Amino acid sequence: MSRKLKLQVQISVDGFIAGTNSEMDWITWNWSEDIKKYVSELTNSFDTILLGRKLAEGFIPYWKNVAEDKNHEEHKSGIIFTNTPKIVFTKTLEKSEWENSVLAKGDLKEEINKLKNQEGKDIIVYGGANFVSNLIKENLIDELHLFVNPAVIGKGLSIFHKLENKKELKLVHSQAFECEINLLHYSLK
Repeated sequence: MSRKLKLQVQISVDGFIAGTNSEMDWITWNWSEDIKKYVSELTNSFDTILLGRKLAEGFIPYWKNVAEDKNHEEHKSGIIFTNTPKIVFTKTLEKSEWENSVLAKGDLKEEINKLKNQEGKDIIVYGGANFVSNLIKENLIDELHLFVNPAVIGKGLSIFHKLENKKELKLVHSQAFECEINLLHYSLK
């Protein structure tokens, strides 16, 4: 059985994952216990993180700093994200500057299918918009975990902007969290 590639992403009601200049000031950061529990269970389902280069440049150093700060409220998450192997997809970097990460520079479909056929838990992808849009276009993502924030931003970065045809989704689960974020968990048909 092959590993699944899961997307976990914060999204606005109107379908954007960031503003046009990567603004994220619309995201609900004050999470309730029920959403923390859901994300913790999702985190336990994977053993590999995929990132596009642009997101990796902020994601990896941020979580490393959180892991090193024992007083940070997300210290445990920082340790998990720092220790979990990361694969950074890039066309521009020649070598990884980050611990516990490797670069993927080959054909996207080949690289992802090779990862899916390896032993292990599932794989998670967090972004960014262009990278995830390429994964969706190539039918490489198996599950979408869309955390819909109670905000509309009018315009911004979409993970669906490279789709050329309609994509059928199957609703697996939906849940309203106390912090007013709604989860839409879809599998791709």
